[in-house]
Amino acid sequence: MAQDNEAISTQMRAGLRRLAKAVVVITTKKDGQRHAMAATAVSELSMDPPSMLICVNKTASMHPVLASGADFCINILDADHMHISAACSGKVKGEARFEIGSWADTSIDIPRLDDAQASFVCRQTQQITYGSHSIFIGDVVEAFSSPVVDPLVYVDGRYTRVGPDIVADAA
Repeated sequence: MAQDNEAISTQMRAGLRRLAKAVVVITTKKDGQRHAMAATAVSELSMDPPSMLICVNKTASMHPVLASGADFCINILDADHMHISAACSGKVKGEARFEIGSWADTSIDIPRLDDAQASFVCRQTQQITYGSHSIFIGDVVEAFSSPVVDPLVYVDGRYTRVGPDIVADAA
C-alpha cells in the first residue's frame, strides 16, 4: 500500500536529516537594498556554462526579490561562521544581517562575504516554481575560493565541521 503525502513528507524530512550539506548565505540586492538568507538547498548545475541553482521557499522574505529577476551570490560559510548563519536564518532582520561579518560588493553590485570558503556571483537566467519552492538558476560571472577547506556543515539539525579523512583498509 502506498503512503499518503503527509507520511511520505514526514519520512522524507527524517531521511534528509542524514544528508550533510554545506551551509551557505545567499545574498542579493535590489533598489539599493541588500538581502541575505541562510540556506543549504544549493547546487552546481553545469560547468558549460558555469552555473548554479538555489532553491528558495516562496514564504522566504528574499523570494519576491529573486522572483523579480535579481542576481545573487552564493557564499559557502566557514566552520567559524555559525553566527552569520544564525543571523541570516531569521534572528536578525534586513540590513542588520550585514553588520555581522565582512562584506564587499562584487562586480555586479551584489554583496559577497569576504572570508567565505567560496563565493559564486550569479546572473539570474531562469526560474522554475515547483510546490512550495522556486528554483533560481544563475550563470556564474565571478568565483572566489579560500585556500583553506573548512566549511560549516549542517546535518541532523545541528552544525558541525568536516572531520579527519577516512582511509580505506588496503585489503
